[in-house]
Formats: sequence, C-alpha cells, structure tokens
Amino acid sequence: MIQTQNTLKRKPSMKQPKPDQQIKSKPETLAKIMWEKFMQNKLALIGVIILIMIIAAALLAPLLATHHPDEQFLTDRLAPPGSEYWLGTDTLGRDLYSRMLYGAQISLLVGFASVTGSIFIGTVVGAVAGYYGGKLDALLMRIVDVVISFPSMFLLITLVTIIDPSLYTLILIFALFGWTGTARLVRGEFLTLRTREYVLAARTMGIRNIRIIFSHILPNAMGPIIVAATLGIGGVILAESALSYLGLGVQPPTASWGNMLQDAQGLSVMKNAWWYPLIPGLMILITVLSFNFVGDGLRDALDSRVIRK
Repeated sequence: MIQTQNTLKRKPSMKQPKPDQQIKSKPETLAKIMWEKFMQNKLALIGVIILIMIIAAALLAPLLATHHPDEQFLTDRLAPPGSEYWLGTDTLGRDLYSRMLYGAQISLLVGFASVTGSIFIGTVVGAVAGYYGGKLDALLMRIVDVVISFPSMFLLITLVTIIDPSLYTLILIFALFGWTGTARLVRGEFLTLRTREYVLAARTMGIRNIRIIFSHILPNAMGPIIVAATLGIGGVILAESALSYLGLGVQPPTASWGNMLQDAQGLSVMKNAWWYPLIPGLMILITVLSFNFVGDGLRDALDSRVIRK
C-alpha cells in the first residue's frame, strides 16, 4: 500500500508547454475586421463586381466596340438588335452598343472627376473649420449654408444655361457646388478628433497645425470621406444624365447615357424601337445602384460602432 502511494506520488504530471512553445494567436487588425464586414455584405460585393465590369468595358471601348460611335448608317435607322448591330441602332443609324461603351467613358469621367474635385474642396474647408473653430468655423459654415440653400438642380440648369454646356463645364460646376455635404461631414469628424490624446501630444511637441491636420487627424477621418465619395459618384452620374437628357449636358455627337436618352424621345421611337431608350436607362440604373450598394457596404464596414461589437 505504501509502495502504491509512493508510485502515485512519483507519477509525473502532464508537462505544460513552455511559454515559447505556446501558439500565440495574432489579434485581428482593424483593417481585417473592416474587410470581413465588407465581404459579408452580398449586395456590396455584387456592386463591386458590376462596377469592375463597367469600368473595364469603358476603358476597353476602342477594342470592344464593333463600330465607330459616330458612324451613321442611314439605311439601318432604328434597326433592331441582331448580328450586325448587337443592341440595334438609333435614329441616325449609329450602333447603340458602341455608343453605350463610349458613353460609359463620359459618364464615369464626369462622376469620378467631379467627385474628386468636390471631395478635395469639402475636405479642406471642413478640416479647417473643424480644427480651428471659432469665428473661422462660423464663417465657413455660413458659406456652406448659403450654397446649400440654392436648389441644386435649378442652380445647375441656370449655370449650364449661362455657360456653354460641355463636358468640362459639367465637371467644373459639379465640383464647385457639390462639396458642401463633405465639408459638414469632415467638420464633424474634426470636432471630435481634435480633442484626442495624440492630437494634444502633437500640439505639445510643437508640431505645426497644417501637419497635425493632414498627417494626424485626416487619416483617421478618411472612412466617412471614402463613403461620401462613393455615394457621390452615383449622384453625379444621375445628375449628368438628367442635364444631358434636357440638352444641357454633354453635347452631341459625343455619346453619353444622358444624351442617348434625349435622342430616344418621341412616340415613334417608343413604339417602333422600345429597346433604344431601355439600354441607356438600364445602364444608368445599374451603375448608380452599384455605387450605392458599395457605398452602403463601406459605411457598414467602416462604422466604428459596428466594429466594436
């Protein structure tokens, strides 16, 4: 009995792994959490895939187009879709498939260029107002209120009517009058971030304000800016299409989805060539919806309240 007890006492216990042998699980980074949240949004993924296809088709338009977008085949006016003209022809016998590809270039160019300009202006104004505060903040926000008080579409129509409508005119007008929402958004972020510890530490170290704004605070406020830019592109494409439909946007013979819709007006076109207005209308709808899906997905992925959960 004594020997049995001694044997039990001498029985070696299970060896514990040394600290250096233990598998250390790496903590998930913030970027990884955001990526996983975005990947879980099926509509956002569908939007990304569709936008990649549309952008690729626009960039490769010279290779994918079957005809020159301005080439007229008067004997084949309003021809139905077929082997010669995949999506049919318009009232002047121009191939709709080719014009749709080149129209994507114009619509996307207006969207991306305009939003880039408006995001830049809005970010600078909002950052300065939110960081410095006081009278400068009040002055800049009153300017924002004045610009917002004008009806956007009425203002666009008035300006385009005064200035000769063209591609670059549209980009300039959208950029100069589309920054107010971004300015308010960035100002709100800066009002919150300017009181953080790392900002106070940077001030204590004597770092210049301009460096604190663009090197310390702005990178932490990029999430809402990216979401605003993504949603803004779809809005600009829709506004450009509306102006072009009214004849105040991109002027013929340059193809855009908006002026393609303008050319499709008329009872005879709607009765005999129903596919003509359907094609550019569907492209506008799909593109704007895709940008909105991606913007909603980014907003959910970059939301700090969702990430903390």
